[in-house]
Amino acid sequence: MALGFAIDARDGAARAGRIQLPRGEIRTPVFMPVGTRAAVKSLTAGQTKAAGASIILANAYHLALRPGVEAIEASGGLHEFMNWDGSILTDSGGFQVFSLAPLGRVSDEGVEFRSHYDGARMFFSPESVIDMQVRMGSDIIMPLDHCLPYPSSESETSGSVQRTLSWARASVTAKAGRPGALYGIVQGGVFGDLRARCAAELAGMELDGFAVGGVCVGEPAESTRDVLSHTIPMLPEGKPRYVMGMGPPADLLACIGMGADMFDCVLPTRNARSGYVFTRRGVVRLKNASNAKSRDPIDPDCGCETCRSYSRAYLRHLFNVGEILGMTLATIHNVAFFEDLMAAARTAIIEGRYAEFAACGIDGG
Repeated sequence: MALGFAIDARDGAARAGRIQLPRGEIRTPVFMPVGTRAAVKSLTAGQTKAAGASIILANAYHLALRPGVEAIEASGGLHEFMNWDGSILTDSGGFQVFSLAPLGRVSDEGVEFRSHYDGARMFFSPESVIDMQVRMGSDIIMPLDHCLPYPSSESETSGSVQRTLSWARASVTAKAGRPGALYGIVQGGVFGDLRARCAAELAGMELDGFAVGGVCVGEPAESTRDVLSHTIPMLPEGKPRYVMGMGPPADLLACIGMGADMFDCVLPTRNARSGYVFTRRGVVRLKNASNAKSRDPIDPDCGCETCRSYSRAYLRHLFNVGEILGMTLATIHNVAFFEDLMAAARTAIIEGRYAEFAACGIDGG
């Protein structure tokens, strides 16, 4: 078995679990920092691990374009290539089909597109996407799926669900007998019946986990919550449940309360590079003049390297003079904040006080 999953405790719908992978145990709920191109932006692998991350996300689409699967294979696989000894989940590139739509053409066979780097023609089939990720050495493999923008008609969305299911079946066949755990992705836009159909058909396939895709693609926030509250409970109870691309801390807590286990988003790293950092008391904007003479850390309750060693005044100075170190230190803190939030949520579930914990909220987040 490529993946093992056990649930240690439940509190309402919230779950505290453990995912067993070849490179170690992942305690859930878990947040995966995004390392799209085999790097969590501005951090070394050691800094990412020290901030608390046990698994990161990389993107097969981007890595297939640069440096290419062959170069990664020649380096001993993705873990050796980027000096990361934890687990890696690779996204298939399905979201790039959506975000780079003008460059591509989708058919039942796969996606033909032009590289956004040099315009070279490429074709991704569900089978080739699985092959790429296996060859890279991914621990958790995501299949090619068809994500539509909001708004899309029910007819268009029904077609994307049919294609996603067809590609999932092809992916299961392509993955059979090869390393790595394979997840399925539930699509269906804002249409509950289509989400239910997609989830039910995926549940009948030989998959190691399940993800909710196609959220946060332009729909109103209330629609996102409706989709998630409807879809997450439909995913198989005994497998990990992953909400793709979900980042705001308050939304993470809400999703955990619905029964989700895994998350990823660029939010903590992207916002850090603008001097925007998270605390349980609210967001801190490091560039603000109010920090000019502050000897306080970002968060006195945080044990990350940044908060142990540097003041808000120093961090503000780094951003104001354009020193790259400022981005690194802010990113260390934000990654640690998200990892600590997941650990605190897990403890609250185990102790039977998750509703109280989540109700405390995250000011401004």
